[in-house]
Amino acid sequence: MTIIDVTQDDITAVRSDVIVNAANRTLLGGGGVDGAIHRAGGPDILRECELIRAVTLPDGLDVGAAVATTAGRLPARWVIHTVGPRWSRHEDRSQILRLAYSRCLLLARSMGAESIAFPLVSGGAYGWPVDDAVAQQVRAIKEAEVSVDLVTLVAYSADIARLTRAAVG
Repeated sequence: MTIIDVTQDDITAVRSDVIVNAANRTLLGGGGVDGAIHRAGGPDILRECELIRAVTLPDGLDVGAAVATTAGRLPARWVIHTVGPRWSRHEDRSQILRLAYSRCLLLARSMGAESIAFPLVSGGAYGWPVDDAVAQQVRAIKEAEVSVDLVTLVAYSADIARLTRAAVG
């Protein structure tokens, strides 16, 4: 049975087999969680992302997809990069958001990971309403067909940690 833990922390400081990066499609770093993971993890992550782009994903990572690299200097074995959808008031993209989480869990399990730490995917610059982003995150993890022993949901603020704890139950 999967244990779901909630913590308020900097995801780059969380000890876990896998840290999930809320990446942009380029895989080459950026702002928010993506930039923080690349800065803290060091150049090894970027080198692997550049190789992935050169060999298998020349157009970048699709929304809802997931790919793994080394974790570099992070306190993890791997980083799984996923691209969450942008929120739209005209189109329901929540299934794509949940797919990003479930694909990360599937990839983590396939690599033999026992623990994974998630940020709030699409909850920052992608404009997703935070309360719904939290609800989609928790739903995706609870409904996933494949999981790992420990899922840590890493909130970047006390308010989001409270919302996440309430959603986990």
